[in-house]
Amino acid sequence: MSETILLSSPDALIQVAQRGAVRVLTLNRPAALNSFTQALHVELRVALDAAAAEPAVRAVLVTGAGRAFSAGQDLNDPAMAPGVDGKPDIGAVIEKNYRPLALRLQSMPVPVVCAVNGVAAGAGANFALCCDIVLAARSASFIQAFSKIGLIPDCGGTWLLPRLAGRARAMALALTGDKLSAADAERFGLIWQVVDDAELQTQALALADKLAAMPSAALVATRRAFDAAQSMSLADALSLEARVQGELGRAHDFAEGVAAFQQKRPAVFKDR
Repeated sequence: MSETILLSSPDALIQVAQRGAVRVLTLNRPAALNSFTQALHVELRVALDAAAAEPAVRAVLVTGAGRAFSAGQDLNDPAMAPGVDGKPDIGAVIEKNYRPLALRLQSMPVPVVCAVNGVAAGAGANFALCCDIVLAARSASFIQAFSKIGLIPDCGGTWLLPRLAGRARAMALALTGDKLSAADAERFGLIWQVVDDAELQTQALALADKLAAMPSAALVATRRAFDAAQSMSLADALSLEARVQGELGRAHDFAEGVAAFQQKRPAVFKDR
């Protein structure tokens, strides 16, 4: 078992730790249910960029401190204060913070696992769903709370929800704003797996470790191909597959994977 090394101060808004080849990022505003502020966004972007730039990082695990994953946007944050017209510019907050966050997750050069340890509401829910694989504690829940304050799903929610759960379920979740249990989130296809609360961190770390030992370039190419294929015809998707397979087939990891299989030994993947 690899030792976990803390890379940030314990009171940082994003706690950063390294465990083997896994970078662990923990939202750390537990008293405010890890709700997003401008300051938290800045630290999160820095942490994700640093993980993306570090060759030794081969997977990222995101979770929350305390009893919540994230309650979404902190409505008391100065970024939400009224402007000169007496009204907040929420669109500017989206463009400045949530748009780059969602796109950063989509472009990470390594797989991103999310461990939802409690309530994930509003942008907090959709932030989780932007990750590649989502595990949730049995007591966790997901809430598209936007409609209750006169807004629409953001942080990629309008794109993610219909694709993950289908239009009918996405509409019901978004319009009602009702709480969805972790078990129902799994049943709807929003997340990968529900685990017992006491096992969440252990199983999430085990999954991240597993992904870190796999061919990162191929895993990320899979994400990109899935995203691209959603707007393609079958013929175009097949052409995309041929192009990507052609690139991967000339890379180190393919040759290493084949050699390891033939020699009946563990593979040592290096591409990223």
